Amino acid sequence: MLRNNNMLRVGSIFILCLFVSSWICSVMATVSYDRKAIIVNGKRKILISGSIHYPRSTPEMWPDLIAKAKEGGLDAIQTYVFWNGHEPSPGKYYFEDRYDLVKFIKLVQQAGLYVHLRIGPYVCAEWNFGGFPVWLKYVPGIEFRTDNEPFKAAMQKFTQKMVSMMKAENLFETQGGPIILSQIENEFGPVEWEIGAPGKAYAKWAAQMAVGLSTGVPWVMCKQDDAPDPVINTCNGWYCENFKPNQKYKPKMWTENWTGWYTEFGGATPNRPAEDLAFSVARFIQNGGSFVNYYMYHGGTNFGRTAGGFIATSYDYDAPIDEYGLVREPKYGHLRDLHKAIKSCEPALVSADPTVKSLGNSQEAHVFKSKSGACAAFLANYDTKSPAKVTFGNKQYDLPPWSISVLPDCKTAVFNTARVGAQSSQKKMIPVNSAFSWQSYSEDSPSADDDGTFANQGLWEQINVTRDTTDYLWYMTDVNISPNEAFLKSGQDPQLTIWSAGHALHVFINGQQSGTVYGGLENPKLTFNQNIKLRAGINKLSLLSIAVGLQNVGTHFEKWNTGVLGPVTLKGLNEGTRDLSRQKWSYKIGLKGEALNLHTVSGSSSVEWVEGSLLAHKQPLTWYKTTFSAPQGNDPLALDMSGMGKGQIWINGQSIGRHWPGYIAHGNCGACNYAGTYDDKKCRTNCGEPSQKWYHVPRSWLNPGGNLMVVFEEWGGNPTGISLVKRTTAS
Repeated sequence: MLRNNNMLRVGSIFILCLFVSSWICSVMATVSYDRKAIIVNGKRKILISGSIHYPRSTPEMWPDLIAKAKEGGLDAIQTYVFWNGHEPSPGKYYFEDRYDLVKFIKLVQQAGLYVHLRIGPYVCAEWNFGGFPVWLKYVPGIEFRTDNEPFKAAMQKFTQKMVSMMKAENLFETQGGPIILSQIENEFGPVEWEIGAPGKAYAKWAAQMAVGLSTGVPWVMCKQDDAPDPVINTCNGWYCENFKPNQKYKPKMWTENWTGWYTEFGGATPNRPAEDLAFSVARFIQNGGSFVNYYMYHGGTNFGRTAGGFIATSYDYDAPIDEYGLVREPKYGHLRDLHKAIKSCEPALVSADPTVKSLGNSQEAHVFKSKSGACAAFLANYDTKSPAKVTFGNKQYDLPPWSISVLPDCKTAVFNTARVGAQSSQKKMIPVNSAFSWQSYSEDSPSADDDGTFANQGLWEQINVTRDTTDYLWYMTDVNISPNEAFLKSGQDPQLTIWSAGHALHVFINGQQSGTVYGGLENPKLTFNQNIKLRAGINKLSLLSIAVGLQNVGTHFEKWNTGVLGPVTLKGLNEGTRDLSRQKWSYKIGLKGEALNLHTVSGSSSVEWVEGSLLAHKQPLTWYKTTFSAPQGNDPLALDMSGMGKGQIWINGQSIGRHWPGYIAHGNCGACNYAGTYDDKKCRTNCGEPSQKWYHVPRSWLNPGGNLMVVFEEWGGNPTGISLVKRTTAS
């Protein structure tokens, strides 16, 4: 018995020691940096990272996305923090479902990966209002992203909230968590250059505020050449090999290597060749870079109304993992092979500076030799047209145009950026359902007497009225026409001209649609200019103004406008031109169908729907609904919205996003050569087709049967053209 007690005591002491040592290890975990690299627990690291934005996929997708990122050779996941998703109204926070940031970070940790948390809280990201909550615009005296006390107070409060939340969950590396880096602000350098001294003061304040939060991990500021110590300034772009940090003791970091580009409504689909993307990474590493992040590694979907101005619902980005969570080959596999080659060079890369040797007119070698004997070489051919045969270390190497070969032992080329070993694959969209059985409900244009309308002398800015709770705002006024007007006899209809700040506009005269106009990403403003039919007496002019996401980049967010700002004029009357802008206007926020929650099961039963021969076809402002069963299997699903114009889609009450297949992609599409400097106008596809035809339906949103789909169609479409498809990889 005494022997057992002694053994028990020794065992308890051993367990206690294990506990204490593990506690000490987690507490003693450190993240720092020197001129060569980020240093984690005393060890320099070459870090390969990829952006995955948690709200752009579902929690059910996260584990698989993270696993594929790890299998692809990533060390870290980088994400923004989306302020407007987390604080939709002042002091009211939301961290559930797709916005469960803590869950997302813990899943990354469980996979054994690090996290770079870009708190911002400005994100840009082609996200609605750049991630700012719209209520922030209406804080008295506010000016965004400058030396302005109301803005700084709100920004600091949210940043502190996020840091405190991460600390409470022990998520910083110094606490045993996965977060090794954090970012404050985002691409502020160009804004600072434009606004001058107040911007410089704000940037310095933001950096000091962030460092003062004592996270124990380094902070970075991207595209911020004057980032004050100890904050690291980093590069964003297609290529960053020539970037230099602002101090010699800071590492060379690339926070956004753009794997493709976003799709805008009205734009073609950008594609970045895998060969060029790999070339850009190898070129950065051979020039002393030690941290590369792919923006995006998985782009995902702009569900609901989260997309920025005129940004498509798909945020696929031509990323290595596509919108639906499937790997995009050969890009995914080619980068995985690149990462393996770079990692095998790590001992030399983190220990030595490169020696550059010319191998020809457009060819050179970067050689890393450490004191311990490690050696790695990168052989580059910058010629965009001709291959090259070079001699290095008494051996000959063949280099394709615009390529770099990686030699982890300075002898054997294990990878070349232009030689793609990964197998290519094509994705197919295959219909999986029989035809839907549709019902329709027509949305009438409101009148000034309806419940919920209010009047004002003159025109109001749209977001000031809606606070972005809906895309839609009705502007209504009366047009009084005397029986003596000459046009009533001549038939020369008067001309209505409407100037709007955007983004789309439907014009109704006496309940009948007279026309539609819309802007685009480059110019959201629009003008309606058309002769209209009017009768003697009072005519009802109703304008449905539509926002298509709020601008996400630029200066002075507080001054941006949307909606019908005027003037609104009527030309061709006896009096000449009548200015309608200053007369009495009535307003109604949103649609009747929105107020009735027609997109939900309970709301959809509150009105009479019609079907069969009475089903509305090609009629503007029409709601459609149907029910369907989930198809068998696990293939990702999408809706083919062919035949529809513009509107929104819901499945079981959750918003898939805005559909706009009626906006045809403009621009130039043609042959694509990987060689040569890439930009987003190169290697485009889909010209002359809808900018977005397919809309992602997350599997987790579906029940086995009885799924409710509701579509609101603004323009007028044919719902019988809608089909459910599955995304598969063709052999």
